[in-house]
Amino acid sequence: MIYRILPVLILLGVAACNTVEGAGQDLSAAGTAITQEARQAQ
Repeated sequence: MIYRILPVLILLGVAACNTVEGAGQDLSAAGTAITQEARQAQ
């Protein structure tokens, strides 16, 4: 039983890590764009 559940849990863990990493990259890109716009506005 555990041998059937373990791969699914590992897969979910990897997917969650990729989702969080992707969200972090998106926020970083948004922050960079805001910083550039602020510099141009000065």
